[in-house]
Formats: sequence, C-alpha cells, structure tokens
Amino acid sequence: MNDSDVFSGGRQRSGARLTTIGSLAVILTLVAILVASNLDLTTRSIAEVPTNIAQTGLFPVVDRNGSLESPFVSVVERAASGVVNISARIRDTGRPWWYYGNQYSTSLGSGFFFREDGYIVTNNHVVADAVDMTVRTSTGYEYEARLVGADPQTDLAVIKVEPEEEITVIPFGNSEEIKVGDWAIAIGNPFPQQGLDRTVTVGVVSAKGRHNLRFGSDTPEYQDYIQTDASINPGNSGGPLLTLKGEAMGVNAAISSPTGTSVGIGFAIPINLARAVVTDLIADGKASRGWLGVWLSDVTERDAKEHGLKAVRGVMIDSVFQGSPAERAGIKSGDIIVDFNRQEVTSAGQFSVLVSTVHEGHIVPVRVNRDGELLDLPTMVADRETFLAAMDERQDEAAGKAAQWLGMELIDYTTEVAAQIGAEHVTGVYVARVYAGTPAYRASIAEGTIIRKIDNQDVASVMDVHRLATEIGRNKSRIPMIVLEPDGMIARKVIRP
Repeated sequence: MNDSDVFSGGRQRSGARLTTIGSLAVILTLVAILVASNLDLTTRSIAEVPTNIAQTGLFPVVDRNGSLESPFVSVVERAASGVVNISARIRDTGRPWWYYGNQYSTSLGSGFFFREDGYIVTNNHVVADAVDMTVRTSTGYEYEARLVGADPQTDLAVIKVEPEEEITVIPFGNSEEIKVGDWAIAIGNPFPQQGLDRTVTVGVVSAKGRHNLRFGSDTPEYQDYIQTDASINPGNSGGPLLTLKGEAMGVNAAISSPTGTSVGIGFAIPINLARAVVTDLIADGKASRGWLGVWLSDVTERDAKEHGLKAVRGVMIDSVFQGSPAERAGIKSGDIIVDFNRQEVTSAGQFSVLVSTVHEGHIVPVRVNRDGELLDLPTMVADRETFLAAMDERQDEAAGKAAQWLGMELIDYTTEVAAQIGAEHVTGVYVARVYAGTPAYRASIAEGTIIRKIDNQDVASVMDVHRLATEIGRNKSRIPMIVLEPDGMIARKVIRP
C-alpha cells in the first residue's frame, strides 16, 4: 500500500510526515529522560493494573507491614467487640383489655459499652417500656440488663450488665470537632432476625445540626443530629457512629426513608449531647435540663441584614420571662444570641440543646447582637424542673378544674397562669403534668407545653378538651396537635391513644 492509499493530496501527505518526525523526536527525548532518571518502565500486565479504588489512592489506605490496608480495619478491630445486641421484651399496651393472647412484643437494637463496669448506651426507643432486657456480646455471652435511666426527650438510655468477661469500651470523642465530609463508620445489628451482628458500614458526615425532624410518636424534643450516608437500617439503633480514631462521634438513632430501610440518610445523636445526658442518667436516673426563660425563633435573612450579621445564624429572642435567668443577665426581647457557652449558635434547635446540657447554677458566657452591637452577658442557668415546679401551687388551686386526658393533666391557660410563669398569654390549654408511660409521654409532650389545637380544632379551655375528647372517642389511632413548647417553639405532636 502506498501513501496515496492513506492520504489524498500532496500537502496532507507532507504534513503527516512532518508530524511523525516531530513526534519521534519528542519520544526519543522522553526515553532519554526516563533512562537518565532510572525510572522503572517494566510493562505491567492487566492483572497488575489497580482495579480497587483503595489501590488508586482515591480511597484512604494505610501501610501495615508493607501491605496496603483500609484504615477502617483497625477501627473495627478496636471497636466492634464493644458493640452489643439488645433484645427487650415490651409489654404491648396497645392491645385491648379483653385480649388474652400474647401481651408482649420484642424490641431489637444495638448499644455499646462506654464504661468498663458494664454501662451501655443505647436509644430510649429500643428499651422503652421494657419488662426485661437481654444483652449479647461479641463473644456470645448473654446477660440480663437493668435500666439505669432513660430520656425520651433526647432518645437516649443507659442500661447496665454485670460482665463476666473483659469488655471493650468505645471512648467518647468530641462531636464539635467533626466536619462535614469526615469519614463515618457505623457498627450495629441491622435486621437482627437475620443474625447480621456487628455489621460495618462506611460513609461520611453528610451534615451537622439537623433538627425539626419527625419520627412519629418517638420523635425526641431535643434534636441536633449528625447526618450520615453510612447505611443505618432497622436494628442499628443505639450503635456507635465512629471516627477514624475509633471514637464515638454519635449514637445512631434514626433514618429518613420512604421504604423503611437505608437510602443513605441516617441520623446520629451527637456524642457531646449523649455525654451530658448519660452522666445525669447514671447519677439520678433522669436528665436535668438547663433553662434560660426565653421565647425564641430562628433568625431570618431580614433579621441578619438588619443586625449586620454576615450569615443567617443565631436565635432571635421574642420575649423574656419575668424573673428568669435571661432577664437577670440583661437579655432583652429583640436580641440575637450568636454565641452560647463559647459555641456558635446556628439555629433555635441547636440552641435549645446547648442550653439543656448546662446544669443549674453554672454561669456561662452569652454573646448577643443588639442592634448591631455585640454584648457579652454572663448568664447563670436555672433548672427547668424548678420552673415547672413553680406551677405546683397553681395546679393545686385549679385541681378541681383540671382535666386528665391521655396521660396529661390540663388546666386553663389563663392570664394569671401566664403571669405566674412570666410568659405571654396565648389561647390554649396548659399541660401541668405528664405521667410516665402514657400516650402523651410517648409523644414527647412535656410539662409546660401549651396546646393550641387538637385534631385541627382550636382549644381555649379544659371544657374544649372535654368536648373534643368525647367527639374523638376511640375512633382515631392518631390525634394531631399544634402546641407551643416550653422553649417557645411551635411544634406538631401526634398522640396515639
């Protein structure tokens, strides 16, 4: 075959030959450079070409004894045996009184040791209303566990066993230090009926500070979730979400999914919140709550511009309770709290969590933006229970007018009641008491809540509640409510009678 068989026209043919000569010169030069550099030009077979992301450097690897290895391996080796299976026998309160069949159901979940003497942290919804609990460790040992304390408002619980073996403790890390994009390793027991113990899934921290999420009747009041795309499935609840250091950054708690299984949107309770709560649960069996005495809302873009903020951050103070810690510290309506206890405030949900973890009597630095000027106002935090207890005298006086419904003791929210607690008066009914284990308790309705609507109907008095309760009767499996929570947030609650 001659040149004309490939190229047509003398100019194209000449150009092609010049390019070939030039390319040959470049190739010879590169070869000379490579030889001079003593580089290995050994031809690699297809089998030697990297086919795994870890081999290409796109995935983190570590060198262990001269071989490449995922860094997750060492984390799992240290932590997996600290994760336990939890089986809780639950009394089925949903069955009618005349039902004589099996009165119990089983709740299956995960947990992990955080102390060498057998203390385990898990989710409240795993062990709530449990008659008895069994814990199985990685070695196959089974123990009866006792409930140390539970907190539905954060969905955390502590149980304890008396170990007969050396146990692995998973240390708490610092969830404030984690960043979006950090590696996240989940270990738990998904689909427990299939025996998939200590399954390891890996992802990243997808977001921080998620709040205002709804998970049905188990929705906790205090939310500051870490979001991850590490697969979390039914049964993973209560297991650890780990850093590359092998420390717990969170307690896996929930997923958002249209199918009920993982779609890459899972949520973990930050370990800093868990640390504060489990300390209280061990000491007192319940969690204590800090209280400032403010009604608040998220900062809008307009608020941020008016106050000269660089970002839409912080919380706006709508009003301040009379005689409250906030009033004594000089916090005023219209202030924007931008820092609390040396942490940046990003939202009302996160702020509520920050305040709740401070114990009574502690003085914390609070920075507010007041008309564009930054002010530092040290504030002594009070106890939320003390605030609720201030209603006791009023409750006794109004006992004859109180209504009890679905585990709540309700009184008319009058101007006198509002004045006594230092709050603004709105139309509604005041929740003076919530009894443990009742439908209202399971719906995370707190004492001090003001019910504004029941089943989409306004309520202005206890008589309205009596009327609606009669109308609703036993015909509904779920009753929606619009409430004003003690921290000033409007929320939607669903009670399942």
